[in-house]
Amino acid sequence: MVKKFSQYFLFTSAIVLFLDQITKYFFIGGKTSKTFSFLKLHLITNTGAAFGLFKGMNLLLMIISVIAIVLLVYYYKEVPSDKYNQFFYGILGGGVAGNLIDRILHGHVIDFIDFGWWPAFNIADSAITVAVIGLIVLNWKK
Repeated sequence: MVKKFSQYFLFTSAIVLFLDQITKYFFIGGKTSKTFSFLKLHLITNTGAAFGLFKGMNLLLMIISVIAIVLLVYYYKEVPSDKYNQFFYGILGGGVAGNLIDRILHGHVIDFIDFGWWPAFNIADSAITVAVIGLIVLNWKK
């Protein structure tokens, strides 16, 4: 029996994907830049993964992203139905899809949030991080 996708899952995936792509749009071309005392918003391209790992391995990271999305859809029936699990799996899916779209369209991920002392990141990266931490905390004792 096929489990229907929850509204929480679909809505959060769509919102994360939309916010990720619309914010990146403003930085494509490198014309947008804003500096605050602790933060710089500007275009940074990333052919690797988090923390500069696997730099230049865009094709491998695309394949991994596609596999992650396929597994998420395939095993969705195993995802608990409560709204918290649905939310965290939703933002995970939206984040992975957002960075995958960048890799396909641009050949790299568009990062734009730069604290200077931390590797630059974007909305999709933030969503993936929050999702993983949220799922660990939520399911820690199960």
